[in-house]
Amino acid sequence: MPTATKKDYSKSHSRKLLVVIDMQKDFVSGSLGTVEAQAVVDKVVAKVIGHQGSLAYTLDTHEADYLETSEGKHLPVPHCIKGEEGHQLVDQLKEPLKDAMVFEKPTFGSVELATYIAGDETITEVELVGVCTDICVVSNALLIKAMRPEIPVLVDASCCAGTTPGNHQAALETMHSCQIEVFS
Repeated sequence: MPTATKKDYSKSHSRKLLVVIDMQKDFVSGSLGTVEAQAVVDKVVAKVIGHQGSLAYTLDTHEADYLETSEGKHLPVPHCIKGEEGHQLVDQLKEPLKDAMVFEKPTFGSVELATYIAGDETITEVELVGVCTDICVVSNALLIKAMRPEIPVLVDASCCAGTTPGNHQAALETMHSCQIEVFS
């Protein structure tokens, strides 16, 4: 079951929420890392540091039995195993996100994150950055848009990386078609 560590975000905080998706060591430089993911780390850090509002991030979270799960059978590459180095945020984001809400998720999209956003009417805009554009970013963006269809859901394409450049572009086009505001 996903777990979230939530801070007290009163109405005095900005109503814009920036969500950093899965910027974990295994997706950047580990077992599923890519050059593209490595290239967006500094941009994501700058975005987080410059954000004037609330912050949250997701952690792809698997257990030791990952290869026996449905996902593990389709993607037989152990990654983001809880308690292992690859599960951790990249070092550059640990300090900037130290006070952010954390949503661990066992699959692509965080139902708990989307439910949190749906239940907090003070949130008037959600922006997503991170990896992988074509799996977890798109899944979270669509869940959030489905649960809060009237608020802007934005994705900064320059702060995202997909499993391949082509898959990244296809996901951006899919999100745009679903009224997610994609920009760079």
